[in-house]
Amino acid sequence: MPATLSIGDFSRATHLSIKTLRHYHDRGLLVPSEVDPDTGYRRYSTGQIPAAQVIRRFRDLDMPLEQIHAVLDAPDLRARNRLVSAHLARLEQDLARTQGAVASLRDLLADPAELAPVSHRRVAEAHTAAITSVVSGAELLPWFRGALGELSATLQASGIQPAGPAGGSYATELFAEEKGEATVFVPTRTQVPLIGRVAPRTIPAAELAVIEHRGSHQDVDRSYGALASYVADHALSVDGPVREYYLVGLPDTPDESAWRTEICWPIFSTAPPA
Repeated sequence: MPATLSIGDFSRATHLSIKTLRHYHDRGLLVPSEVDPDTGYRRYSTGQIPAAQVIRRFRDLDMPLEQIHAVLDAPDLRARNRLVSAHLARLEQDLARTQGAVASLRDLLADPAELAPVSHRRVAEAHTAAITSVVSGAELLPWFRGALGELSATLQASGIQPAGPAGGSYATELFAEEKGEATVFVPTRTQVPLIGRVAPRTIPAAELAVIEHRGSHQDVDRSYGALASYVADHALSVDGPVREYYLVGLPDTPDESAWRTEICWPIFSTAPPA
């Protein structure tokens, strides 16, 4: 039978504080082998040291306690490895986002790169297949990817050919209030029937100031900022959602450096394009 240690000695052995050990006990994650019914003193067996070391390393990787509990209680090695692999994949995604943000910040702090020129464009109204929802800023990216995939699959299944690149329309409230209406659409030559979330929608005619953003959407705010400055200097901004047209995007290539997105600001022109 393994020897037991006081909570203080177990703390020294595992580099987990007494406060942390008590918290893990309360959460049912690392239960002492013995608890004195009169004093409440906790004792841990030496056989619990490996489990404590595993928990400590998972916490160093920011794994939530509930997930650690699931890993330790996994019915077999395959289930345990699946849970650990899923968490490592999330860490890799977070690392990629952090690296992208660092690179973008370095570019911003260095000599500013020359941004694409702004042009004016008048677009006619267009028949589209569209998905529209009220979403929060945090929901926008997964909603966008899901909606774009659903549109593509629905049109393909219906034998309808797109009449141009996919686009998006985003209400001002989505930026200002962190929640608002978003629409993803694909132009079509004929009106599409209502199929699930996909509905026919007419995108109205508009006069737009347009800038082309090249590369990842990680630093798309720089192109938005340049476009807004141009509109303030050269044109009258009008009420209405901003538009984006995805000339090259995720459905075309996973290489984000090859992505090309047109950002379109509604205007009433008062000066010729620069």
